[in-house]
This record gives sequence, structure tokens and C-alpha cells, in this order.
Amino acid sequence: MQELAGIYNTFELNDQLEDRLIFGSYPEVVNTVSHPEKEEYLRDISSSLIFKDILELETIKYPLKIRDLLKLLAFQTGSQVSVHELGTKLGLNRETVERYLFLLEQSFVIFRLPAFSHNPGKEITKSQKYYFYYTGIRNILIDNTKPLNDRNDHGALWENFIIAERRKYLLYNQKNFSCYFWRTFSGTEIDYVEEIKAAYFAYEIKTGKAKTTIPLSWSGNYGSNFQVINKENYLEFIL
Repeated sequence: MQELAGIYNTFELNDQLEDRLIFGSYPEVVNTVSHPEKEEYLRDISSSLIFKDILELETIKYPLKIRDLLKLLAFQTGSQVSVHELGTKLGLNRETVERYLFLLEQSFVIFRLPAFSHNPGKEITKSQKYYFYYTGIRNILIDNTKPLNDRNDHGALWENFIIAERRKYLLYNQKNFSCYFWRTFSGTEIDYVEEIKAAYFAYEIKTGKAKTTIPLSWSGNYGSNFQVINKENYLEFIL
């Protein structure tokens, strides 16, 4: 963990957080200066993850569909994902899509964030979001390593980065946790919710400093543990 902290502190000190968001946190990528070399390494890694590691787990009838599935998920980062819609776009049945998603999770390429709900009448219960463990893999799959000022997915990229790094922190420290997103049918939403030792912690993930208050429909039911994570305090959250 000290090595990881060193990498983060170096990037913070050098004001290269943007580089981390775009190319991810693989040590080889972090230590590579040239952007073309970073891209080449990420392409090699993504090909290895998809066409070697995953195919070794199970025989895949349509291996190219795995990459197509990941591209669809990359474009839907931070949004609710419909397995039925994915299947329709890929020409695959629901069972096959779910099996591919499971394999990708088992291979630590993506992870699922389910909807949190104790009130099915008012809160979404059966939806899910998917995030990438490494934003560099996500970006190379959609062939977009442009600077943040030249892209329209800055918010989704930041959200993916924060939730993924927080997840790595919790796993590394062997925390017993469950994580979710929360949304009501009326549209009120919280980006990220953790359940630890029967307590709930809610987080809004923002790129700027805009003031955000806890939704009353959340605090009235699940408590007042609420925090906004932004570029000023994110290191405290992921280290």
C-alpha cells in the first residue's frame, strides 16, 4: 500500500491527475513518459485480458463479442445498464451476456454496482451499473485518450476512477463491505453507497466544488453519513 500511496502522491505533486484518469494506474503505464508508449502498453494489456486470461477460464463461442460488450459498457460508464439492451445490440441472448459479464468480473476487468433499496415502491431495485477497474483499459477500448478538455465524458471518467480506486482500497485492506448506487423513481440519486458493519455511508462524486446536500429521502431512511468527494479530498478517500 505504501508503494501505491507513493504513486498517488507523485501524481498529485506533479499535477498529473489527468494522466492518471486517462491512462490508469498500472505501474508500467505510470512510469512510461511517452503517450504513444502508454497506449501501446494498454492495448497489449487489454488484448491479454480479453483474449488470453478470459479465454483460459472458459470456452467462449464468440470471443470478439467480449470486446464489443466492453465497448458498450465503456460508453455507459456511470449509467444504468440493461442486460436486455446489451443482448439486443450484440445479437446475444440474455444468458450469454450475463455469463460474459460474470467472466469479466471474475477476471477483474469490470465490477458491478447494484441498486440499493429497502423501499421497492419508491426506489429502483433491479438496475445496475458497471465500472472498469482501470480507466486506462476503459479509454483504450473506445480509442479515446484525448485530454480532458477535449472530451465529453469527464464526469463519468472521474466517477469511475474514484469508485474503482476506493474498491481497490477496501479489498486491499480486507474490509467486509457492500457497495451500491441509489436512485428513486422520482430521479433523486446518490452516486455511491457503502454498507459496512450494518452502517450506510453515502457519497456524491463531483469534479468541481459545487455544494451538494444530502437528499432528505435518503437521510430520513438511512442516516446522515454523507460526503462529497472531489479533487480536493479524494486522496483521503482512496488511500
